[in-house]
Amino acid sequence: MDTKVLQNTITHLLSGTKGILAMDESTASCNKRFEAVGIEPSLEMRRSYRELIVTAPQLENYISGAILYDETFNQQTKEGIPFIEILKSKGILPGIKVDLGTVKLAGFPGEMVTEGIDGLREKLAIYFQSGARFAKWRGVITINGNLPSSASIYANCHLLARYASLCQEAGLVPIVEPEVLMTGDHNILISEKATRRTLNILFEELYKLRVNLNTIILKPNMVIPGLSSPDQVNDVIIADSTILCLLESVPSSVPGIAFLSGGQSPLQATSRLHMMHKRFKHSMPWKLTFSYSRALQQPALDMWKGNSENVKSSQQELVKRAAMNSHANRATYSPAMESATSF
Repeated sequence: MDTKVLQNTITHLLSGTKGILAMDESTASCNKRFEAVGIEPSLEMRRSYRELIVTAPQLENYISGAILYDETFNQQTKEGIPFIEILKSKGILPGIKVDLGTVKLAGFPGEMVTEGIDGLREKLAIYFQSGARFAKWRGVITINGNLPSSASIYANCHLLARYASLCQEAGLVPIVEPEVLMTGDHNILISEKATRRTLNILFEELYKLRVNLNTIILKPNMVIPGLSSPDQVNDVIIADSTILCLLESVPSSVPGIAFLSGGQSPLQATSRLHMMHKRFKHSMPWKLTFSYSRALQQPALDMWKGNSENVKSSQQELVKRAAMNSHANRATYSPAMESATSF
């Protein structure tokens, strides 16, 4: 493990008020999003869309790193320039999603576990040599009745810890993503309990496998009610519930926390991040930022619609969302900014 390399990557990823762009959708997920807005789900359209993202002017002002999918990692612009070279030239570090998605957890109906640990050491070495400097693995925890089970939490957290250990060995900063899903009708208290339990077990597993907590980034869910819950709450309650849960569960040695957006709308993800900074600006021992996918990309995708004439406006929409979240990191965001022509 080259701690200096890992620390340099951490410093870059957590610089200023920038965030990390998650553009690591699998082929199936990307095609599904395309079909929802009437875009042909083809290899060339996926390549064109990702070129739109990586070449967006001024994206580097608000984004420090980009998580790529394997297909994207090896793609090029129409002119033949590799995407990772464009990102590096803009000062955006390339990262890579290395898990292979979720499958049913045998013996535990309704729960999932993530695949991809076999052969991971060799894959990480190749990605590092190819220019990646960080990676991501997602574990999924489901809330439903008596779920999550202890088996599900332990299975997913153990895999996250094994992955993190292998990443550090390879010189890659691990983004550790234990996602307690937002789907369901549970209230915020149930969400908080499941999130706290998951994080406590996660750090037990990371400690057992001797993962250096100084060189990881945690990518958790915010603590919010289930998306179909009748008991929705305001941003203040979400901010308080989330930060208090993290303060009690995440060691201060962890340098950064970068939220996933999950099923939140772009405006919700921004507003709630802003509220956390506004209320807890001087109470957090770690850097708090964003690592959104849909909450950054969806407005741009809706604008693009697969039409080359819409590339510029779509890029502007992407950069705008990144800028809004950068303001949220400074606790200077306001809804009035959404209609501004400059940010």
